Amino acid sequence: MRDTRESRLLLVLLVAIAFALITVDIRGGQDSPVDGARQAAATVFGPIENGVSSAVDPVGNAVAAVRDSGSRHDRIAQLEHDNAALKAKLGSDDRNRSRLKQLNKMIRVAGEGQYGIKGAEVIGIGAAQGFSWTVTIDVGANDGIKRDMTVLNGDGLVGRVTTVGPNAATVLLANDPDFTVGTRMESSDELGFASGQGDRPLRVQLLNGKAKVVKGDRLVTFGSQADRPFVPGVPVGVVSRVDPSGGDLTRTVYVTPYVSFTKLDIVGVVVAAPKKDPRDEVLPPKPRPTPTPTVTVTVTPSANASADGQQQQQ
Repeated sequence: MRDTRESRLLLVLLVAIAFALITVDIRGGQDSPVDGARQAAATVFGPIENGVSSAVDPVGNAVAAVRDSGSRHDRIAQLEHDNAALKAKLGSDDRNRSRLKQLNKMIRVAGEGQYGIKGAEVIGIGAAQGFSWTVTIDVGANDGIKRDMTVLNGDGLVGRVTTVGPNAATVLLANDPDFTVGTRMESSDELGFASGQGDRPLRVQLLNGKAKVVKGDRLVTFGSQADRPFVPGVPVGVVSRVDPSGGDLTRTVYVTPYVSFTKLDIVGVVVAAPKKDPRDEVLPPKPRPTPTPTVTVTVTPSANASADGQQQQQ
């Protein structure tokens, strides 16, 4: 064929038609409108196609890749979805294990103190910018919750109930500056009043200005009249600093609370006070001091020293 303008136009038209058919075929998949023609062509040109397969395979692979890209994308998306679901499940399981541990600790505290408690979950926090420390729990009047009930968890004193709705209640945390609770020192029975200081240790004013207090001493709640707002014996914290009395009538100590007020999740509202003061029974066991190993060194005379001694005797 001579290279004329008409022949070049015909070639361009044939190439355009070929690409259009390929596009329609790829998009149609198994329902392609040219599927019948393709099968007929395969019957006629099959032997020739097998003979030149080594040349056209790269093109065929590329077309197959384009055709299968949709299914591969769907598979990757499904794998990503499954992976995200698995991570969420693992995270949920870890959280459930943590909450179960918190619940077990709280049940132990309630059992040792003989407190009747109503379990609750913290569902909201107040505007804690150093002015107010409160949380919202998911139990309320319909669950028997009333104002001025003690709130604790597996570590110790959390706070007291201040407002009650039908299905929720607000708890003023023990580290709030407006919070005050009567305390009793372990063993010595020295009484005082603990006040919150936000994210700093509790400030305790002991009634006895000459009280002997040292770092590491522990405090529990003293209790209130009719056990409201505070029941007795709930662990409060550990003395971390003692101010000199300076002849004052009272003495100030600073106490690190047992409860971490920024990590509250499972808590219990004391709905039934103990029949008797549990005193120090609810406090955790004191850690046993680690014994210091004693090393005994025995000096054994050497052979040379023995020989020198014999020579001197001779």
